[in-house]
Amino acid sequence: MFLDLSPLRVSRDYRLLFFGQLISFFGSMMTVIVVPWQMYQLTQSSAMVGYIYLVEFVPMAILAIVGGALADYFDKRTLLRYTELGQGLASAILLINSLLPDPQIWILFVCVAVHAGLAAIQRPAFESFIQKVVPAEHMAAVMALNSIRWSIGAIISISIAGVIAVTLGPAIAYAIDLITFAGTIYAVYAISAVPSPENAEKPSWAGIKKAWRYAFSRQELLGTYFIDIAAMFFAMPQALYPALAIYYGEKYVGFFPAAIAAGALIASLTSGWTKKVNRHGVLVIGAAALWGLAILFFGMVDSIVLALLFLALAGFFDMISGIFRGAIWNQTIPNHLRGRLASIEMMSYLTGPMLGSAKMGIVAEKFGVRWALISGGILCVVSVLGTALFLPKFFTYDGRDGIKQRELEEAEMAEFQRLSRSEF
Repeated sequence: MFLDLSPLRVSRDYRLLFFGQLISFFGSMMTVIVVPWQMYQLTQSSAMVGYIYLVEFVPMAILAIVGGALADYFDKRTLLRYTELGQGLASAILLINSLLPDPQIWILFVCVAVHAGLAAIQRPAFESFIQKVVPAEHMAAVMALNSIRWSIGAIISISIAGVIAVTLGPAIAYAIDLITFAGTIYAVYAISAVPSPENAEKPSWAGIKKAWRYAFSRQELLGTYFIDIAAMFFAMPQALYPALAIYYGEKYVGFFPAAIAAGALIASLTSGWTKKVNRHGVLVIGAAALWGLAILFFGMVDSIVLALLFLALAGFFDMISGIFRGAIWNQTIPNHLRGRLASIEMMSYLTGPMLGSAKMGIVAEKFGVRWALISGGILCVVSVLGTALFLPKFFTYDGRDGIKQRELEEAEMAEFQRLSRSEF
């Protein structure tokens, strides 16, 4: 039932990245909560807070496609290094802007856009790197450990960030974020190089289209994309945290995302059972629908205790969905396509939250925060179940078959490369 630590034992490189990102993520999550709070304080508009996520979406969507092709061809370690340094620079600019007598809104938009664009290049490299240094049978455990890292940073950092933003101002939070980048920068300079596969495809539109055709040829992959997009687009509440803090009390601004993280942490700590489950599609569908129900009840209650409880339940079910979606991706996708497919995955799990947050902010501005949450929860459940009806192979997907398919496709690629070399 409990957490499987095998990936940390079997892979030195994974250990370095895990603990390096654990440190840096502590600071990064402060920025995640402080930027929307600063925007709300400057504009008093939930719609403007929502536009932050829309601004993040555009560079993410564009550069994720490129990032996947780069990750399949270039040294993944180099990509991780440059993107980490770039994100650190964006945090430094946020700090400088917050110290100005009149902080500029446009700088907030530019910095979050730069950070999102670099993350879009970084994430495919990270995912394909992990697949090379951790055996396939440990991928569900990897997803659980990654969520532990995220949850610890989110619970502690976001709760503290809310207090810091309200009492000391955004500059202190941005400074902490900048300092903690040292952890992950050390990690990406200490990990081993993982060269791209021999005869790897050079980045090209043809190679990108090949990956997209592959993704759309398999319902089990499409299910992970569209189910998550549906769930997050309709029911992601993060743009409403500043307005909710005004209603419940400013001190709670960091408690809302921390509650989601706490639920995710509980799911991760008790995730040992997930390695015994092979019907991954069923779990993704059920967990995504339960996420929507939890957001629905979150919008209906007036008590801060109940509100945080339902957000924790939402985080729990979202993490269950994430564990099994990650297992499907890492167990069944051949490594020569892993970077490009990771870019599609990134687009899927960020499109929903980013566009959904913008949608939530606009709906709340017009119809109120409570109606935005209740309607979002209802539409989430309906859209998740409706999407599942059109993807029957996702519902019946078995992880053991996915591993066999990956092994077969990688063997076929190895044979193709051997024959290509013999011709010369």
